[in-house]
Amino acid sequence: MLLDGVNHIGLVTDDTDRFIEFYEGVFEVRVDGVEHTPFGTLTFISIGPHTELNVFHLNEDKQLDLTRGSMFTHGPIDHMGLQANSKESFDEIRRRLMKRGATDGFVTDFGSAYSLFFRDPDGLECEVLFTLEHPGPGNGPGTPAPGYEVGVP
Repeated sequence: MLLDGVNHIGLVTDDTDRFIEFYEGVFEVRVDGVEHTPFGTLTFISIGPHTELNVFHLNEDKQLDLTRGSMFTHGPIDHMGLQANSKESFDEIRRRLMKRGATDGFVTDFGSAYSLFFRDPDGLECEVLFTLEHPGPGNGPGTPAPGYEVGVP
């Protein structure tokens, strides 16, 4: 098996405080961090040893130019991130997804993990991640990972 479970589920909320209170009160989850981005706030919530909820609260004062089917237009569940069990598995998954035309192969270097977005056969945006053994500084979306060229498996 090439996967090691679910890395995270991306969710969209209208009220982050309400969301956190519910999940802390019911499940005793832990908030691991908050990141302020140009599109809004991203809160990282641990729900298990290797799984997070990535909770997005979009800025209400900014007009976002979102194309249907792009990030933040899917509904309350925006996307899921699958965890590759090794770099070799990540590379094989990337190769297979590219062969099926499900991704162009762009890999983001987030500093702590490499990330590859793809679309499943039903159009759901998904992500596969590989956690780096020696994380570097945190990078934003769109930071290319070394050694990965778009369109080249």
